[in-house]
Amino acid sequence: MTLTNGRTDLTAEERKAEIIDTFVEAFGDMIRADPDAFRKKFRKMSDNPFAFYRGAACLFYRDMGGAADLWVDERTSRVWVHGDLHAENFGTYMDSAGQLVFDVVDFDEAYLGHFTWDIKRFCTSVALLARRKAVSDADIEELIETYVRAYLRLVHAFHEGARDEEAFKLHLSNTDGAVRDVLLDAKMNTRIALLEEATVVEEYERHFRSGRGVRRLDEAEYAEVLSAFNKYLDTIPEHKRFRNVNYQVKDIVGRKGFGIGSAGLPAYNILVEGPTEALENDVILSLKQGNVAEPSRIVHDQKIRDYFVHHGHRTAVSQRALQAHADPWLGHTELNGTGYVVSELSPHVKELDWSDLTEPAEMRPVINYLGQATAGMHCISDIDSDQTLVDFQSEQAIMNAIGSDEDAFVADMVQFAQNYAQQTRHDRELFVDAFRNGNIPGLESATAGG
Repeated sequence: MTLTNGRTDLTAEERKAEIIDTFVEAFGDMIRADPDAFRKKFRKMSDNPFAFYRGAACLFYRDMGGAADLWVDERTSRVWVHGDLHAENFGTYMDSAGQLVFDVVDFDEAYLGHFTWDIKRFCTSVALLARRKAVSDADIEELIETYVRAYLRLVHAFHEGARDEEAFKLHLSNTDGAVRDVLLDAKMNTRIALLEEATVVEEYERHFRSGRGVRRLDEAEYAEVLSAFNKYLDTIPEHKRFRNVNYQVKDIVGRKGFGIGSAGLPAYNILVEGPTEALENDVILSLKQGNVAEPSRIVHDQKIRDYFVHHGHRTAVSQRALQAHADPWLGHTELNGTGYVVSELSPHVKELDWSDLTEPAEMRPVINYLGQATAGMHCISDIDSDQTLVDFQSEQAIMNAIGSDEDAFVADMVQFAQNYAQQTRHDRELFVDAFRNGNIPGLESATAGG
């Protein structure tokens, strides 16, 4: 097997061992803390190559650590990157300007690194997702090219001085098709519906419902989380603090991390008073333990490492560096010496659903928007971003690195995606074989029942 990083010396068994070692390094502590969560995570990853790829960012970056990259230099190897950009990490949110936007979401893996990593990771996800829909290789290549050229067009626009938000911000007035549909769906969601699902009102006050995945705290833990919340308030940028909100805490519950990416991560939900004492505008915040960003495992720059207080701080700072109008509730705190990121559980969050996008002609305009969103992410920052690690214009650095070789850059991204997608399909088979036969330490009992 020839790996994308150029190595040709691994047998299937050696690659399987490398996959196991990578997963143990990335997830070992969390597996020991919550093996059931990882059995569920790994079964979801086993379902298909795209699901495996979503959960295996650690393997992607292990491979990138040994790969040549023709398109980066001193500057473009150290720009803010999302870190886990794939086809399902796009969706809607209400930005701090009060506008419903479609953009990149989920910044748990955000860090500094090669700008190409985001592009390569996304393009590979398209190759995997489209193949599941029986799209031809030729059409897959065209879809990837559509994305990369959309990305380059907007980077060009920024490089030429277009700083108007309308040049990159995607909203109801400048989108159509599936992207506009998801914005409309998000618009129909209401805060009261979210509150009624997660909370109840008793004795004229609201508190969290009990139920699956909800854990009541004892007095000592409640006090610790409340103290962490109070420390978080100081991390909200001054311009984003609500003057008419008293941030009064009404209830706190424990939650387990959810989804393929957050398995095993401790989390809490905090119910706070909204803009008024009316019960329908209370706010639910998520306080989630920050994880090690996978790109950080291969970026050996002590200045970058020293910049971040903890992983919650890194997540919040990175999101502000990658979004123009980040969540006004976004911040970070520390609980028992561990970093946590804090954000709103917003009713206006809606992920892009690919299930009804089956034909290349339907997928192409959506992917064009996603290329635009990626470029906007790389080229702008929140006005309240306090980062000082990148002191140059990313768009200028990217255009200088690519130069006049745009066609070659596009072709390289297409070839990488097809090659790495093929490798991922093979890696997934090796992973499933290791998992089902109890070869992953801490999950040996996963073999029970077949």
